[in-house]
Amino acid sequence: MAVYSLPELTYDYAALAPHISAQIMELHHSKHHAAYVAGANAALEKLAEAREANDFANINRLQKDLAFHLGGHTNHSIFWKNLTPESQERPSGDLASAIDEYFGSFDKFRAHFNATALGLQGSGWAFLAWDAIGHQLIIEQLFDQQGNIAAATTPILMLDMWEHAFYLDYKNVKGDYVTAFWNIVNWDDVAARFEAARSGAAGVLLV
Repeated sequence: MAVYSLPELTYDYAALAPHISAQIMELHHSKHHAAYVAGANAALEKLAEAREANDFANINRLQKDLAFHLGGHTNHSIFWKNLTPESQERPSGDLASAIDEYFGSFDKFRAHFNATALGLQGSGWAFLAWDAIGHQLIIEQLFDQQGNIAAATTPILMLDMWEHAFYLDYKNVKGDYVTAFWNIVNWDDVAARFEAARSGAAGVLLV
């Protein structure tokens, strides 16, 4: 059985300051993300026990538990790699051209992404994704950790809009957090995910 583990970050907890503080990064990674990993592993174990006992009375709850916790693990694993203390101002190359093609310009893309993030009701994520059906980039909202997305889309740039991701730094001023996010985007990572997704090899770089 697959066992999920908490990935190590490629930068120090303090590396993204002042845009995201070391305190938030440590709590977010070592506590919140770790809890999703533990929850996903527990759901897998309970599903295995249900199969062994041929007792599926709680299958709906267990499947929802797995979707929620595995969603949290996957989303955060991508999010950490989408961030860097050495961010470029904006993307270049094929990714930049694709953003211009599908959104009109980088500024229009960023405005659309910001509105999506700030328009979330409750907890969730905003993300840029590759749509394998339409062969295009789209922006989506993700409710909680796993709801309201199309199955054929692959996330390439994710922004965590749960309060634990920003509240200690920005309180309820979510707009400042979203603005700060653009100062720490790892466009090289986003570009690599874009190339993998549109070539059909998205699983290689998913996390």
